[in-house]
Amino acid sequence: MSTKDEILSRIRENTGRRYEMPDLTLDAITYEDRVSTFADNLKAAGGEAVVLQPGEDVNAVIRRAFPKVRRVASNIAGITCATFNPDDLDDPRELNGTDLSVVRASFGVAENGAVWLPLNVRFKAVYFISEALVILLDRRELVNNMNEAYRRTAATEYSYGTFMAGPSKTADIEQALVFGAHGPMRVMVILE
Repeated sequence: MSTKDEILSRIRENTGRRYEMPDLTLDAITYEDRVSTFADNLKAAGGEAVVLQPGEDVNAVIRRAFPKVRRVASNIAGITCATFNPDDLDDPRELNGTDLSVVRASFGVAENGAVWLPLNVRFKAVYFISEALVILLDRRELVNNMNEAYRRTAATEYSYGTFMAGPSKTADIEQALVFGAHGPMRVMVILE
């Protein structure tokens, strides 16, 4: 028996009365306009949201926002501004030097401007290695709060997933804020 098993066994032996988990009721915050709330909270986190207008081409929006990028990764059909499909690579290290990645989120959270990115690319490095990240999100897939978000992730199967709210940032004790330390320096969510 391992130390861990021994400790758990002792806890079980010395537990008097067991209690079932109570049903939790939560009056979590909801929003009348999830799109604008999401956009405001994403902006507060350092990202930007663009609401795609009817008839507007997503590729044109991306090119306008990122005119100088050269190496663009995407495995999404219809993203013609991509210069390569990251799923065609054999090694995630080949993603080094990617200027922009275009990926799709499953849903977003109005409460904090986060999006849920399940692994829908071959290498999860796609989400973190590029200088900028464009995330496509169906605006009808916005939930109000993290309570709703966690319930939604619990109901799906995924091998990897992460919530992302804005660009990577970190600050030291002197309060010097640095963007792009552990991920993209710029994050744009395009609400389709």
